[in-house]
Amino acid sequence: MTEYGRGPGSEPWHPQDPLYGDGGWEGQQAYAAHQAAYGGRSQQQYPQEPQYGDWSQGQQQPGYEGQQYPYYGDQGQPQYDPRYQGQHPQHPQHPQQPGHPGHQGGWDATGTHGQVPYAADPGDPYGQQPVAYGAQQPDLYGTEDAYPPPEPPGHRRPEAEPEPAGPADEEEEHAFFAGGGDDDEGDEEHERVGRRERRGGKGRKPVKGKKKRTGCACMVVVLVFGGGLAGVGYYGYKFYQNRFAPAPDYAGEGTGETVTVEIPKGAGGWDIGRRLKEAGVVKSAEAFVHAQGTTPGGDSIQAGAYLLKKEMSAASAVRMMLDPKSQNNVIVTPGERNVAVYQAIDKKLGISAGSTQKIANKEYRDLGMPTWVKSSTEMKDPLEGFLFPGTYPAAKGMKPDAILKQMVAQAKERYAAYGLDAKAKSLGLHDAFELVTVASLVQAEGKTHDDFRKMAEVVYNRLKPTNTETNQLLQFDSTYNYAKGTSNIHISEKEINSNQSPYNTYTHKGLPPGPIGNPGEDALKAALNPTHDGWIYFVATDGTTNTEFARTYEEFKQLKDKFNASSGN
Repeated sequence: MTEYGRGPGSEPWHPQDPLYGDGGWEGQQAYAAHQAAYGGRSQQQYPQEPQYGDWSQGQQQPGYEGQQYPYYGDQGQPQYDPRYQGQHPQHPQHPQQPGHPGHQGGWDATGTHGQVPYAADPGDPYGQQPVAYGAQQPDLYGTEDAYPPPEPPGHRRPEAEPEPAGPADEEEEHAFFAGGGDDDEGDEEHERVGRRERRGGKGRKPVKGKKKRTGCACMVVVLVFGGGLAGVGYYGYKFYQNRFAPAPDYAGEGTGETVTVEIPKGAGGWDIGRRLKEAGVVKSAEAFVHAQGTTPGGDSIQAGAYLLKKEMSAASAVRMMLDPKSQNNVIVTPGERNVAVYQAIDKKLGISAGSTQKIANKEYRDLGMPTWVKSSTEMKDPLEGFLFPGTYPAAKGMKPDAILKQMVAQAKERYAAYGLDAKAKSLGLHDAFELVTVASLVQAEGKTHDDFRKMAEVVYNRLKPTNTETNQLLQFDSTYNYAKGTSNIHISEKEINSNQSPYNTYTHKGLPPGPIGNPGEDALKAALNPTHDGWIYFVATDGTTNTEFARTYEEFKQLKDKFNASSGN
């Protein structure tokens, strides 16, 4: 806006103003018809304000000579030539606006060029100011928020080139990372900088905020959010693996390396799977449980030791455990004598024959036997009757005494569960040891479960002092065969009567020195709960499985004749 547009009030630069644009400045740019502004007269140059350029003061262009214009004195009041004081009213005094030194110039005193003010432009933020020129009003060009005043074309300076963008680390930071300072102050400064940038970079140079925080803040945020995302991803992956993904598993029949895995009694699928995983047989317990459930007969895997291969698929491991050839176990059957168990252990461990029996005879006191076990020089084997029937792991590398301890521990547990010591006296026995001996006799002589209870009654009736049929002699072939280490059912009277072994119940009254085998659960139960039908005699009439019982000697003779007839004697 030029001084032409400044009438009594702040007026916008009207488009019909002859000086609108650059064409109105004579001597710099002419109209197409070379018409001078203001009727051919040059516009007077006004003293340049310091902040708007360096126009020469006191110069006038032709056409304005002899005309007097008011000038501002030291007090900021307009002064007139005395010749024209009658034509110009005295303007009210007002203080000089800060930042603007007094300047000469004004409107033509003759009134020739009196200018009627333009109507206020609604879009002009300055057009609504008070209309009195020289009144006390702010200089809208003197504030930092105003547009710069217009300048003559000859004195215009080139547009300032925008500063090149600084490095990435020079960019303005968000208040969260820049930190420091008052938030309101930062917002106000940011707003002022934004207005200056919209004006093309003119005005004061933007002040960049100081960086008061380092990249540690960014690092903390990244670590927090990154850690959270990683945690969510990990647990999401585990949830998917546990719910939907197949369990980790090896493929194939395994490597050439073998390993023995011991499965304890009562172990379920998960326990077995964990033991196999720890031994390197399967990759996961989950895969084994799945394979066991989908393989026919998979739930019939028994306790014991299994010789398996490493890195087998779970399905292959289940099939191999069901194959008896892979089972490195010693199985103690009900009624089996210790001597047979010792031989089986020697064979499974790959040690010399008789090694286990020597250890049993020498270290039996250190194998965990019950305190009520008797020890006698007449006993053939102190461990007889205490290697409880069952399946026990026995693989190469294991020690014989370790296997024997497992068997004894099982017997001790089962006997304690039945309460043998407390029930022995109610059955006419002295202690639990004698009750185990009775159970071993029942196991050896009985053939079926029904026979066991009758056989137990026979034993108890023959042991009674009132027994006049056999005079407290048991007369069992099984005891004689135990002493001889045989299982012969055809024994002559001469041979029996000539043998004086304490296990010969034909010649020695009462029970033998100890058990003659390892009784099973059925024999134990029968010994604890015999029949009460008066049975005192029995004969295996077919020599094998059919046992018949009698109450009198006459009935016994009939059964004996039946046996002789069937056996050809």
